[in-house]
Amino acid sequence: NGHLDVIKRTKRLFGKVTVAVASSRDKNGVGTTFSLEERVEMLQKSLGEAGIEGVSVEPMSGLLVEFCHNHGAGGVVKGLRAMTDFEYELQQADLNAHLAPDIESIFVMSSPAYGYVSSSIVREIASMGADVSLLVPPCVDRALKALHNFQK
Repeated sequence: NGHLDVIKRTKRLFGKVTVAVASSRDKNGVGTTFSLEERVEMLQKSLGEAGIEGVSVEPMSGLLVEFCHNHGAGGVVKGLRAMTDFEYELQQADLNAHLAPDIESIFVMSSPAYGYVSSSIVREIASMGADVSLLVPPCVDRALKALHNFQK
């Protein structure tokens, strides 16, 4: 739900939004729970379920700045939850500015309701059978339950 919140708020600011779903490991070096194709499909379904229209969802491998150039994007929007996110994303923004000075990095603070939610926390508690339905979109909740063989 935090990602959807950032996407919705970004759409209000810029109108046209393309979300890059990365094929690589997350920033903690942990592999992803779902394949790239599954994550693209879940995000598309989540946007539809949330009534967020006009957002393009594209798989991405390689450099984010190359993705931006290939999709005509002049900037990257990142959601930040805490100072630890800021430190990591600032390093990434500095590197991106070095690689592609024409691509701007824009940081959007998470809404307070999602400031404590992270994919690693969701993965951990979902694997133990805890209810994550208030933390993730409905289709992601269903996929996590199916993955871990839990019933409602």
